[in-house]
Amino acid sequence: MNDMSPHRVPPPDMSSAEALHPKERRSRRFAWVGMAASILLFGASVVVLWHLVSEIDVNELKSAFTAASLRQIGLAVLFTAVSYGLLTCYDAIALRQLKLHIPYRTTALASFTSYAVSFTLGFPLLTAGTVRYWIYSTKGISGARVASLTVIAGVTFWLGMTLVLAWSMMSRADAVASLVYTNIWVNQLIGLAAAVFVVGYMIWVSIKRRIVKIQGWKLELPGFRLSVAQILIGAVDVCAGAGVLFVLLPGGHNISFDTFLAVYIFAVMLGVASHAPGGLGVFEATILLALSSYPREPILGALLLYRLCYYLVPFVIALALLGAYEVRNRIKSSRDAFKPDEDEGEEALPS
Repeated sequence: MNDMSPHRVPPPDMSSAEALHPKERRSRRFAWVGMAASILLFGASVVVLWHLVSEIDVNELKSAFTAASLRQIGLAVLFTAVSYGLLTCYDAIALRQLKLHIPYRTTALASFTSYAVSFTLGFPLLTAGTVRYWIYSTKGISGARVASLTVIAGVTFWLGMTLVLAWSMMSRADAVASLVYTNIWVNQLIGLAAAVFVVGYMIWVSIKRRIVKIQGWKLELPGFRLSVAQILIGAVDVCAGAGVLFVLLPGGHNISFDTFLAVYIFAVMLGVASHAPGGLGVFEATILLALSSYPREPILGALLLYRLCYYLVPFVIALALLGAYEVRNRIKSSRDAFKPDEDEGEEALPS
């Protein structure tokens, strides 16, 4: 074939990058840029965190860690339970949108374990999706449906967090400005933009059915009613998660809860953007910077207790539940495997 032919096959030694479609090359470039930005954010947060904690007295930190009262710990555990309980509603809404009928006990197990694992290990689409598939696949749900469920649950989280951010930034713009050293009008503008996004999204999904394409497969987004449920559940969940840390803060800080919500949400967003497991380091650095006018040791002690209550304990419980779930499935499979043999033996007995 002539080399000038438009249908010439690329030579075998052509690099895979050159053979990629232009859209695929752009997608890879954006992926690398996103990864570089995440690494940069994580690295900068580690440097800031190290600078903040380098002057902390270890003995004072131990005292701050053990200074929490039983009431504070009890409230933190209660808010943690409320938050994880609401997270099970994320999966329930997604299953309803996908028209899948799964018993709530299965939904609760899949939701709690997937979030407890992904919060601690990071990379939620991979870790949470894997745990969900492990549990939901036994009910006949395909991997594509599990991926759709994970995306819808993620939409619930971000809608709720955006609504709370809008309310906090607009209602407490002056108090937030004093903590993060920004202008009041900038905070109000951020809150207004978040509110416009939520309202715009609600109008967008209300006009007609919205179908988005992700990696070649289609996903229908929830309509108006389910979207309202998503926003409300997500908002209460974010408030409960923030409440865990808020009740653990040392007394006398004079920060209102609605002001603290804005700081908490920014810390969570930066932690997610960094792709660090559980936002580790980035979350703490953000909180310490925002509360830099207060003693660091008590704040860091509260952050350590928060990690223990909201991340470590649920993670250990989730691993235990997954282990028990797998043992139960193995025992059930063994019983099912022996059952036909027993039936055949009974049939073979003489009358």
